[in-house]
Amino acid sequence: MVDIAVQLYTLRSLDASLPELLDRVGEAGYDGVEFAYRVRESPVEDVLAALERNDLDAASAHVPIEALEDAPAEALEDEFDETVDFYDRLGVDTLVVPWLDAEHFESAAAVDAAAARLDDIAAALDAAGVRLAYHNHDQEFATVGDAPALERLIDRTDDRVGFEIDAGWALVGGSDPAALIDRRTDRVTHVHAADADVDRGESVALGEGDVDLDAVVASARNADCEWLVYEHDDPADPIASVEQGAKVLRDALE
Repeated sequence: MVDIAVQLYTLRSLDASLPELLDRVGEAGYDGVEFAYRVRESPVEDVLAALERNDLDAASAHVPIEALEDAPAEALEDEFDETVDFYDRLGVDTLVVPWLDAEHFESAAAVDAAAARLDDIAAALDAAGVRLAYHNHDQEFATVGDAPALERLIDRTDDRVGFEIDAGWALVGGSDPAALIDRRTDRVTHVHAADADVDRGESVALGEGDVDLDAVVASARNADCEWLVYEHDDPADPIASVEQGAKVLRDALE
């Protein structure tokens, strides 16, 4: 069974505490949330209480790669341990690297270096009982050799590195997101159910862009994906966007 969550980046412009945002997510009918930004602004106990009263699970969390690198420097080791402990308290079992700059996908050597970096993080997280995933934008689809850089990244990383395929950005990058998920069923942990206008290269509401959502949902199911995560990068009305996203996803899953 695939559950639906919302990436809290969608609600970042709202002047509300995280527990208040979780109440709105619960009212919209989601099963879970993907944490990002502002997550540390409220006491953990208040966040846990909001998750419980809204019957929400923690689907995953977006965490900058710098907070996950278990480097020899004592300060960085402390940050890694603190990050893992913090998200463990929230019930998060998958930490997602949300972004690497385009320079990491401009050559085979750059992709291989990024892959080694992710492998090191995945090994450290695995030892702590946590899974690592990587979330794409469109820069990962630059051609390296004769294939998209993302394909090389998947091939060069250990199986402990999962992938959260963002359907909208994959399409903007020139890839068919459903076909990508079908090719990589063993590596996909989450799917960002995001839509995009390819000509403008912009995030749009589900159903208003060029993504074939039905095909993406079918591929996510075929891959035994745990979560479909709704995200809109810049909604005019965040609450209306989240409510509409839940309805569209529920309809697509019927």
